[in-house]
Amino acid sequence: MKNFLILLVLASLASNVHAQSNIVKGKVTQMDAPLANVKISIINSDVATTTDTNGVYQITTKPKDVLLYTYPGLNDVQIMIEDVTRTLNIEMSQKIEQLDEVTVKGSNRKSQNELEEEYKYKDNLIKTAFGILDSETAPGNIRFLQENEINDVGVCILDVVRNEFPGVRVFGDCQRGGGVYIRGFNSISQASPAVYDVDGQILKDAPTWILPASIARLAVLNNLAMTTRYGSIGAGGVIVINTKTLLNAGNLDGKPFDQAKLRNNKYDNSALSSVDFKEDKPLYMNELLSVNTEERAKAIYAEQIKKYSSSYYYVLDAYDYFSNKWKNQEFAEMIIQENDRVLSGNPLALKSLAYIYQAEGKFEKANKLYEDVYTLRADYAQSYLDLANSYRELGLSQKAAAMYLRYDYLLAEELLDKEEQVKTIMDRDLNNLISLKGADLVSTDKVNEIKLDDDFKGTRLVFEWSDSEAEFELQFVNPEKRYYKSEHSLATDSERIQSEKRSGFSSEEYLIDDTLRGTWLVNATYLGNKSLTPTYLKATVYYNYGSASQRKEIKVFKLGLRNVNQQLFSVSNAVRMVAN
Repeated sequence: MKNFLILLVLASLASNVHAQSNIVKGKVTQMDAPLANVKISIINSDVATTTDTNGVYQITTKPKDVLLYTYPGLNDVQIMIEDVTRTLNIEMSQKIEQLDEVTVKGSNRKSQNELEEEYKYKDNLIKTAFGILDSETAPGNIRFLQENEINDVGVCILDVVRNEFPGVRVFGDCQRGGGVYIRGFNSISQASPAVYDVDGQILKDAPTWILPASIARLAVLNNLAMTTRYGSIGAGGVIVINTKTLLNAGNLDGKPFDQAKLRNNKYDNSALSSVDFKEDKPLYMNELLSVNTEERAKAIYAEQIKKYSSSYYYVLDAYDYFSNKWKNQEFAEMIIQENDRVLSGNPLALKSLAYIYQAEGKFEKANKLYEDVYTLRADYAQSYLDLANSYRELGLSQKAAAMYLRYDYLLAEELLDKEEQVKTIMDRDLNNLISLKGADLVSTDKVNEIKLDDDFKGTRLVFEWSDSEAEFELQFVNPEKRYYKSEHSLATDSERIQSEKRSGFSSEEYLIDDTLRGTWLVNATYLGNKSLTPTYLKATVYYNYGSASQRKEIKVFKLGLRNVNQQLFSVSNAVRMVAN
């Protein structure tokens, strides 16, 4: 019986992998200029092409192929092809050589991976913007100041460094600003002040906003061989600062650090609300929003649909417009039914509509769409998570548990790729289901036996995006008006993007405990999705997570305008989520 089930699963997965070939088109640029003669090849294949003088290319692929973009002097780019991939516009970046990761035979030099494993426990290691330096093998002397040597009575970094190192002179103060001279006024650098490398962020001005108590390790670099990577700005030497957010995974009590406290991230209320700009709305929406009667709106829709009938973005916008502006649910649903051909078979469109249905509380309609997506993408981890959570919304705990466990089963049989980030979220959701609905699944005395070790209590934020190519930056502003940013992009973390593609996962979570109470703001900057189209972002906020009073709210945002910080919502432990 077990072998029969495996065969059924394999057949399902195979039907999704061996789809028809895709012709992928796009344009390759660097610094917004078209790039000719870029080689585009399919890894482990003889298929390849190059861009023309306008940077344009096209290549025939199939799902799961990996395209490799190469050009001398620029960083390689790898993109995994999906069932919906048709356009890939690629921006290539300048190659910056990293510290050597090769372990030389007979040498005591270690790879960056080895140094990373030792970093927390060896105080002679320092993390820089270009990799980890080991004082035992570095091409010059590194002077350290360890956590237990830092006087946290000082107000800022200038107080920390002052009178600690021979030949190092501090000028100015923490209130008016200042700096550090490492090589002295008579050096060939003509008294250039030092620059600062704070957790990989290079700064010219002294980071006087860093609290001395948050510094885990500090190092002074004044050897040309070690500072040359910083270019001309490093002529006066470099002060490297590693904060506790790098050294530790959490506080002594096991709770995560609020990373916004460790950086010069004072929020200036620069994020725009939805009413601050109209550029984010397509012309057809501005036309619809300008009318005063529903009948006139229907007449405009009748004309617009002739032009935009092949765009599911238009269909969803029209649905949302009539559903919310005119409260005409019947007409809105008619729009969906009459344009089913542009939605069905397209997992991106189906997921986007499912997000909207969830936000409206139409859980049965959302569930039907998630079942369709699961049929189309049985090899995507996200399909299992979405369908399981959809069953939970319908109160079908047994079905939800079955989906979580089915995913675990496929991992155990090595039929799906295992990625740690995916497993963490899946396990947390399963454990939460068992904690709250265990009696519906097994006998009461068995609940504690099968619960996982997850005791998080607080506010949980889960984000999911419809298009796996989507790139964006999330900004979290804490109640003290300091922010933390998390960027989801190929340029920032290509390994993570590739991992998500391999597993078919497009979610991430953030946990807010009760150590800092108040209102948090969440903003987003859309960076694009390689095809000049919008992306739908779903935010699920769980209040009182893990307790009997747990509840959740879902908001959906259509991200279209690029490179603009946009207000999404605010969240508080005391009040409901407020949308902008």
